[in-house]
Amino acid sequence: MRKLATLLALTSATPAFAASGPFVSLGNTDFIVLMAFILFVLVLFYFKVPSMIGGMLDKRADDIKSELDEARALREEAQTILASYERKQKEVQAQADRIVESAKDEAKLAAEAAKEDLKNSIARRLAAAEDQIASAEAAAVKEVRDQAITVAIKASSAIVASQMTAAQGNALIEAAVKDVEAKLH
Repeated sequence: MRKLATLLALTSATPAFAASGPFVSLGNTDFIVLMAFILFVLVLFYFKVPSMIGGMLDKRADDIKSELDEARALREEAQTILASYERKQKEVQAQADRIVESAKDEAKLAAEAAKEDLKNSIARRLAAAEDQIASAEAAAVKEVRDQAITVAIKASSAIVASQMTAAQGNALIEAAVKDVEAKLH
């Protein structure tokens, strides 16, 4: 049916009806062209060219459809991967924020510990300085006492030497020797 409709459309639209003289004759070029065209169309149908072209077009349509399906699948996979990377990026950003907060907290704790260590160090140094000052005071007091004792001994020996006689000196020496003998025995 389709073939017949095509043939009628081809023959009715030919300019052969406008030609002069008998239409069906080998001298009429329009008739020859029409016969050649009809023969060409018949050869095409005999060798099933329209079905081959239709098959090729169907195959091409199937190929395009499969490529579109594959492209759609790849797009969905790409969107899934993109969503995964965006989620991972958000997780990494959150982890980075937590690390920064942790570092800030650790820095605050370290600063407080350093302040405490500094206070302890200052306190130890002050205590050491106070000990050195006390030791220096004790040494100065001892030196002053030693000097006072030395001066007193010299003064008393000068006074005793000027006021004491030889007999009194010998009596004092003998009393000191007895005192030492009594303490040693």
